[in-house]
Amino acid sequence: MDWWKMASDTAGGLTCRGLNTLIILGAWILWNHRNRCVFDGISPSLAAALVQAGEERYLWELAGAKGLSFLTALLPVD
Repeated sequence: MDWWKMASDTAGGLTCRGLNTLIILGAWILWNHRNRCVFDGISPSLAAALVQAGEERYLWELAGAKGLSFLTALLPVD
């Protein structure tokens, strides 16, 4: 928890909100992927977890996660 607090304290405003949301989203994705492996018998897959993370991020942004939208707007476009 110390690393999370330190990271949050160094960021401000929408960046802080986005960082907190991103950390929670990451934990949510890992938890769901782990449950699918344990209860549904799927094989662990980083690629599948990353695809799910991208889809969930999009849905969270549509639901109003403004801090997350702010962070992803800062990503470079290829």
